Amino acid sequence: MDFTNIVSPSSSCEVKSGCYSVFTLVNTVKKLVTIVKATCLCSLANRVDHERIRDVGPDRAASEWLLRCGAVVRYHGQERWQKDYNHLPTGPLDKYKIQAIDATDSCIMSIGFDHMGLQHVEKIRLCKCHYIEDDCLERLSQLGNLQKSMLEMEIISCGNVTDKGIIALHHLRNLKYLFLSDLPGIKEKEKIVQAFKTSLPSLELKLDLK
Repeated sequence: MDFTNIVSPSSSCEVKSGCYSVFTLVNTVKKLVTIVKATCLCSLANRVDHERIRDVGPDRAASEWLLRCGAVVRYHGQERWQKDYNHLPTGPLDKYKIQAIDATDSCIMSIGFDHMGLQHVEKIRLCKCHYIEDDCLERLSQLGNLQKSMLEMEIISCGNVTDKGIIALHHLRNLKYLFLSDLPGIKEKEKIVQAFKTSLPSLELKLDLK
């Protein structure tokens, strides 16, 4: 009898297990490659062109940066949100001033924040911004122009934000409204509440945190 074609159950299981491991490894590598490509594209979208800022002014350059990254902007005196990069309004450099930024599902990241030399921004919404981390919020809170102009801020479903980044926002001394929701990185909710009560007693702090 020829025994060469007989495979024991244990050998069969080992083969299946090995195939499953290889399949899992291949899928993991594919996911990592996709993540790396996406990060590289986002880094390019966030690249700062200082000559462009000088040529067209900070608000126009920031508008282009934000729309490249998937955010939208609204200008002072307008109700309509600017969503189309190719249809941004043209005109004198000082005509269109960014009043509000909605960065929902955008890829803005810290390296692009050199664009934030804006004097008239009153509201920023950061929702599902996967590249927003504590250092981004710390950097925003240290910008003297935003310390004067910012009135409202919403931070929602930004998984890389922790207590440290949120507490840094107390430097926005004119902030009137702050909404925080679905931020798993926040561990000491009461500490945050007390910090803002002390530093910004007139702030309306709204929390939707677990």
